[in-house]
Amino acid sequence: MDSDPVMFALFCEAIGKDSLDTAACIMTSMFTATNVSRHGTAEQRERYLEPFLRGEAKFSISISEPQSGSDAAGASSTARLDGDEWVINGNKVWCSGAHLPDTCIAMMLRTGEGRYDFSVLLVPNDTPGLEIQKMDTLVRRSLGTNSLFMYDVRLPKSALLGEINKGWQYIGEHLDFERLSIASSQVGNAQTALDDTARYLSERTAFGKKLAEFQVLKHRMAEDRARLSAAYYLVYAAASAMARGEKASALVAQAKLISSQTLFDIAFNGMQALGGYAQLPEYDMERYFREAKHGMIARGTNEILRSIIAKSMGL
Repeated sequence: MDSDPVMFALFCEAIGKDSLDTAACIMTSMFTATNVSRHGTAEQRERYLEPFLRGEAKFSISISEPQSGSDAAGASSTARLDGDEWVINGNKVWCSGAHLPDTCIAMMLRTGEGRYDFSVLLVPNDTPGLEIQKMDTLVRRSLGTNSLFMYDVRLPKSALLGEINKGWQYIGEHLDFERLSIASSQVGNAQTALDDTARYLSERTAFGKKLAEFQVLKHRMAEDRARLSAAYYLVYAAASAMARGEKASALVAQAKLISSQTLFDIAFNGMQALGGYAQLPEYDMERYFREAKHGMIARGTNEILRSIIAKSMGL
């Protein structure tokens, strides 16, 4: 909790070297833990943060709904006060890790009539009336992601995180950290994918020579190396700006945009270089490829990131 954005980026890069999904296992909990640390009551911090820091509890975050992904403010699942209890109804999707034991879900729910009138409620995943269905997805195979169905779910008034109708603000506060963490883990994973490709090209022989001797493959690898270096320095430029307390949303958006596209292209080239072997899970490249595509969607699609960057340019 005391580390600065640069240290957080280094941590996520290191975890992401093996798998973006492995990194998500940690980063997903961190997003909610940060919000509880900033806005939770003393009772909430004791109940949720202390066991989390001991490794005995986990967090998940729930924003998206079937009809509201990038347009998160279009969410319609509701929480209303009934005496001393909140009553929740609705349907959420893409709630990663929500099904795991001892998980608390930070759920963004509509609590007013205004477009941005949302609150965040802390919902233990064993709460009666909450139905969790794991989704069969291309990625998220280790952490897992879920659909949530709420039917008159009742929670005590104390489940509210922070103030009522401040949920949109709380969720937005950590988006830069979230996008930075994804970008840095993508840089780490891209380095591994590039290393795996280089190793294969150096070992595989065709037409009487190593694949690494073919100019078309050498030049492709050189281009990938240059683009990865650019993505790396952009990630840490964004992290450094955040550490200095500067407004860095546009720079973070650039870092995630370039990192996600770079990882996808490196994994794509790795799939091409390994040929038929790339189709086999034991070669890992097919996993890098699948997870790279997911990274172009999660927590801000590349199209949304381009809009953020364009807005910063006055467009």
